[in-house]
Amino acid sequence: MPTSFTVVPVEGQEPQPSRPLEDPNQQLAECSSGEPGDGIPKESSPFINSAEMDRGNIYEGKNMALFEEEMDSNPMVSSLLNKLANYTNLTQGVVEHEADEDSKRKEIKAPRMGTFIGVYLPCLQNILGVILFLRLTWIVGTSGVLESFIIVFMCCACTMLTAISMSAIATNGVVPAGGSYYMISRSLGPEFGGAVGLCFYLGTTFAGAMYILGTIEILLTYISPSAAIFKAEDADGETEAMLNNMRVYGTCIVALMAIVVFVGVKYVNKLALVFLSCVILSIFAIYAGVIKTAFDPPDFPICLLGNRTLSRRNFDICAKFIEVNNETVTTKLWSLFCDSRSLNATCDEYFNLNNVTEIQGIPGIASGVLIDNLWSAYTEKGSIIEKKGHPSVTGTEEIKVGGLPYVFTDIMTYFTMLVGIYFPSVTGIMAGSNRSGDLRDAQKSIPTGTILAISTTSFIYLSCIVLFGACIEGVILRDKFGEAVNGNLVIGTLAWPSPWVIVIGSFFSTCGAGLQSLTGAPRLLQAIARDGIIPFLQVFGHGKANGEPTWALLLTACICEIGILIASLDSVAPILSMFFLMCYMFVNLACAVQTLLCTPNWRPRFKYYHWALSFLGMSLCFALMFICSWYYALIAMLIAGCIYKYIEYRGAEKEWGDGIRGLSLNAARYALLRVEHGPPHTKNWRPQVLVLLNLDSEQVVKHPRLLSFTSQLKAGKGLTIVGSVLQGIYLDKYIEAQKAEENIKSLMGVEKTKGFCQIVVSPSFRDGMSHLIQSAGLGGMTHNTVLMAWPQSWKQTDNPFSWKNFVDTVRETTAAQQALLVAKNIDLFPTNQERFSEGNVDVWWIVHDGGMLMLLPFLLRQHKVWRKCKMRIFTVAQMDDNSIQMKKDLQMFLYHLRLNAEVEVVEMFENDISAFTYEKTLMMEQRSQMLKQMQLSKNEREREAQLIHDRNTASHSAAVVKCDAAAATPEKVQMTWTKEKFIAEKHKNRETNITGFKDIFNMKPEWGNLNQSNVRRMHTAVKLNGVILNKSQHAQLVLLNMPGPPKNKKGDENYMEFLEVLTEGLNRVLLVRGGGREVITIYS
Repeated sequence: MPTSFTVVPVEGQEPQPSRPLEDPNQQLAECSSGEPGDGIPKESSPFINSAEMDRGNIYEGKNMALFEEEMDSNPMVSSLLNKLANYTNLTQGVVEHEADEDSKRKEIKAPRMGTFIGVYLPCLQNILGVILFLRLTWIVGTSGVLESFIIVFMCCACTMLTAISMSAIATNGVVPAGGSYYMISRSLGPEFGGAVGLCFYLGTTFAGAMYILGTIEILLTYISPSAAIFKAEDADGETEAMLNNMRVYGTCIVALMAIVVFVGVKYVNKLALVFLSCVILSIFAIYAGVIKTAFDPPDFPICLLGNRTLSRRNFDICAKFIEVNNETVTTKLWSLFCDSRSLNATCDEYFNLNNVTEIQGIPGIASGVLIDNLWSAYTEKGSIIEKKGHPSVTGTEEIKVGGLPYVFTDIMTYFTMLVGIYFPSVTGIMAGSNRSGDLRDAQKSIPTGTILAISTTSFIYLSCIVLFGACIEGVILRDKFGEAVNGNLVIGTLAWPSPWVIVIGSFFSTCGAGLQSLTGAPRLLQAIARDGIIPFLQVFGHGKANGEPTWALLLTACICEIGILIASLDSVAPILSMFFLMCYMFVNLACAVQTLLCTPNWRPRFKYYHWALSFLGMSLCFALMFICSWYYALIAMLIAGCIYKYIEYRGAEKEWGDGIRGLSLNAARYALLRVEHGPPHTKNWRPQVLVLLNLDSEQVVKHPRLLSFTSQLKAGKGLTIVGSVLQGIYLDKYIEAQKAEENIKSLMGVEKTKGFCQIVVSPSFRDGMSHLIQSAGLGGMTHNTVLMAWPQSWKQTDNPFSWKNFVDTVRETTAAQQALLVAKNIDLFPTNQERFSEGNVDVWWIVHDGGMLMLLPFLLRQHKVWRKCKMRIFTVAQMDDNSIQMKKDLQMFLYHLRLNAEVEVVEMFENDISAFTYEKTLMMEQRSQMLKQMQLSKNEREREAQLIHDRNTASHSAAVVKCDAAAATPEKVQMTWTKEKFIAEKHKNRETNITGFKDIFNMKPEWGNLNQSNVRRMHTAVKLNGVILNKSQHAQLVLLNMPGPPKNKKGDENYMEFLEVLTEGLNRVLLVRGGGREVITIYS
């Protein structure tokens, strides 16, 4: 892990004992805060010393004088080792060290637990549980030994592969708290971590509901059936009555367990060993019972009518009639199938045709019953459990069997459903990693203990499948609630010395597992809440003074109640299977991503992993999700996806060095290398925009509407680079640059502008702009269009973005073959919240620019701001042009371009140049001379003054010189400076300087002396502006070709005046200058 250090230097020649650490946790907290020095924030780490530690004697030593500059941040090796020795792991339930915001932590005891107590036994207790005791025999009987073996093998292989991936992640550094949530979030990022962490939390909570339902089922079915509150009046109502009993008792037990957890969680942890003892004792009783069946099978007779299994709850003698005192007497069974107790009574047809037989329910391991139990026996809901191969005679008519004492199936069974019910029995593999803070050596104990626990439980499950199939009759295995064996727990009939060992053991086991779930789930939610990645969960990060998560416990109990209201263990099990499978899938994904990225920090101590195994585990988890229940899988993925998008949209940004960030970097690098460095094909061309922003003295954006227009133009597509220039030296301005970047990024978020921000600090504002235009972007992902605001104050010389900078920027974009968009009156442009209900977007197509003018309105109208605006295209016809044919050709061109727009051809005829044009030209040239003089540097002014002084001396008349200067052409007009005026002027400020030039405007030479080229250009600008105002004065936006600057740089200031006249009187104008290539095509 990247680490910043603090050095404690050695004083003098003799080694000095290092000062002991008063409180390592205190120093740890101090290190996470900012420190003086170079101003660069360091990553917080438990190994960094406080910047203020030993501040007084830090520079006194001479042995390390060469490293004096680094001693504020980088420690000597001795100091580092001292930190490592004093560093203690964090307890479970607190925020991990790298995100902890507390300034102090309480001293904690050194962890003492080893592999067996800390990992192996907790995993064993969490894996073995309710499904083993209540459903495994039924799964074996329903799916057969072979398919049951496949189910168990798939699930155990899934958890084993997940454990391998988890071991690699857990041994790649310290896993302080949060267990699987911590591992996933730090490996895949906060979005995946939060989504999967919440799914794991929901899975753990529903697991608590499942354990509670199992507890109630054992209580009401096998221990005390008379305790039921709701009684069924007939056989059809038994299921509904049982579900209602589950709901009532379940609600009471949830409330009771929540109170126990709230009041005394330490007693829950102490009782964990007792509950585990019950599980282990029950398993030994099962194996002992299997061994006993080899020579002395227990006596559990089953009563069959034909091949149909009968429930022994309502009769005791398995016969139709018996002999009593040499007299044939009917039994209670007879009365259940016949309308009276007499021998000539009317009876059920199937009862008359078939004999009643009695067989042993547990024939023993040597009986060969395994062959009969190899194959599956899936049935519909309400089917009678029948013994395969047993003689049976069916009647001629199908008679209703409801109300008869048969053993019925309560749900429809099929392979995938059984996978969903069984999978929760292999969960619980995270118990060791969740306790990492309490282990002596977590990096050794977690892999060893977890894999040993999975191996042990896999052996138990697989062996139980074979042993159950070899010892127990198939009809008993399929009898979910043991009705054929007097309501006994099926697995209990096999146990030795008594079925009550299993019944009592499973009862306490499920109770303990439920308490553990209600203890662990709130702490997991608290860890997620304290990370701060999901804003609305932050309230659940608080709790009692001792850190117990009170609010999280309350929410957990409420969610658990939802599972209780479902009331069916078989319905709840697939739900938590989804959440656990999703969690395991992302653990495997995290390991695979980290392995494939080969990041330098990926150095697990556990070496027996491979990305292929992780990928196989991930694929198996994904497959099992859809095998269990495709609709539950989709719902779980939808929930995780919604949480992911919420965290991405609203969550706090966290940089945890996760694998997804590394994967994104690798993918970006791969894509950039594949992108052609040359220009793209015309069909793929889209504006990749460099937005040039101006900032004020507080580093705040002057024209935020420029970003609004960018988002409207781009709609989140393509590349957007937002750049700005700060004038100065980077070493002096880097803090201002950071502030400017933060302000721009904040504004980009508000305006929903997707892109990158780039700040350049340059001694010259002009050079900074040039650097941005030349170097923004990377590889093939470079901009092809520059968007900037029109410099409204270009006539003011104190404006850093003066007319000269603007014109040079225009020239540079042309030289770089980049398109240029200049938004005039940008503050009048609409925000993203505005909507134009009507209006026009007018395009004035004067010269062909590669199609930019056609493409931009189309892109703008994709955004909801401009969607209802109509597009109009105007073009100008000269004297010799056929305007009618031009309109037809333009309409055909637009048809081929698949663009909808109104077309109009405007005729401009030659006429005389107006006096207004001459006057505008005169004022322009006078202003140009003023601007030239105001831009002169000090040396240039001195040379100018000397030149004028020499002229005055040569002509012996200042008046004659002044007249000559006025009569000269504009290119040669010079300001008349005397030595005295120059000395006086150089001490004045700019405003005084500007006032000193007002007499220029009073000069009015003859119009014949004006530059005729300027007159013609001004004539074009005035006339074209009049035409545009006539047609488009009320348009929502006007786009027109931007004339290029003059080749002769002496006329740059005139160029700005031409553009001002051309766009005068228009509200919103976008001047467009093409990049020298076609950007739109008629071809497919």
